[in-house]
Amino acid sequence: MSTHTYKLIELVGSSPNSSDDAIRNALAKASQSLEHMDWFEVVQTRGHIQDGKIAHFQVVVKVGFRIED
Repeated sequence: MSTHTYKLIELVGSSPNSSDDAIRNALAKASQSLEHMDWFEVVQTRGHIQDGKIAHFQVVVKVGFRIED
């Protein structure tokens, strides 16, 4: 079994639709410049309220990716 080294970064994704979409948006954007993303962890969920309703979701995620040998 080989050994790997990982780096952990923190991202904030946003969406007017849902927290799931906010996560997906963050991961999709990060995948444009990062390779070997292996996992994510939701650290914080928050949002913007307008007229008593949720107007926007923001989700902070930690993303782990493997550093190439």
